[in-house]
Amino acid sequence: MTINYSKHPDGLVPAIVQDANTKRVLMLGYMNEEAVAKTQESKQVTFYSRSKKRLWTKGEESGHFLTLVSLAVDCDKDALLIQAIPQGATCHTGSDSCWGEENTPSYGFLSALETVIRERKTNPTEKSYVASLFKKGINKIAQKVGEEAVETVIEAKDNNTALFLDESADLLFHYLILLQAKGHTLDDVAQVLKKRQ
Repeated sequence: MTINYSKHPDGLVPAIVQDANTKRVLMLGYMNEEAVAKTQESKQVTFYSRSKKRLWTKGEESGHFLTLVSLAVDCDKDALLIQAIPQGATCHTGSDSCWGEENTPSYGFLSALETVIRERKTNPTEKSYVASLFKKGINKIAQKVGEEAVETVIEAKDNNTALFLDESADLLFHYLILLQAKGHTLDDVAQVLKKRQ
């Protein structure tokens, strides 16, 4: 791996740290050649502290280390992306990230959809289809998942891609509702799959 330290007058390259599991961006630090070497050798993310004017291993004072999973250089060879496993809060303020975000897994649009479903469950309205399912109870929700599963299987046997994808979306949507009804999330299922891996 070639890193071009000379592009920066102080020989420091920016290093973005991302949680290897949740993919949340945790912090930004700076590394020189010595910090990169120490990080690779010790497997603990080490930066060059511009304020302390020395190498600084994240967690050396707090105990909240960042264990290295991978280190990649960008296309210009002057910035790093570090995948790490955090051992506690990353930010000096005690927050999970330096942007004040919780370091929870995100499944993009599906996580946003889970939030909407949870909102409809917590604050039901008369016009909400989701709220009406929660009102009818677990048996109705489970029945809808079964119906959508059967319809997905039927469409899988045909060659109409649009209908198959529509039914697949209906199945996934109702499954997310079922998870919420049972007090679980998509991440709970993902954790089971990870253990099986």
